[in-house]
Amino acid sequence: MDYSSKIDSGALILSLQGNLIGEEVGVALLKEADQAIGEGIKYCIIDINEVKYINSSGIGVLITILTKFRNQSGEVCIVNPSEHVKKLLIITKLNAIFNIESTVAEAILKLKS
Repeated sequence: MDYSSKIDSGALILSLQGNLIGEEVGVALLKEADQAIGEGIKYCIIDINEVKYINSSGIGVLITILTKFRNQSGEVCIVNPSEHVKKLLIITKLNAIFNIESTVAEAILKLKS
């Protein structure tokens, strides 16, 4: 699993590639979230377009990031999940908890509104 991060339009944007298996990169993603929150960032956009598989630990990482931002009156948006990941979000009912948008630009507009 690889990822990149940047701050854009007042939001932490995490772009993930590969399989989201929490043990591999979860700690690093949570550190990115903590650092952004420490800098006053309230929004997080998680681009999972290139994520092929998510296990239960990976779901835990997403929920932990969501909790961290919501505890700071912020919000998280998931961007462009693959069909497989979209089905997983529906099965686990996480589609009712997360904002899900098609593009990073749409996510930024949603979070800012």
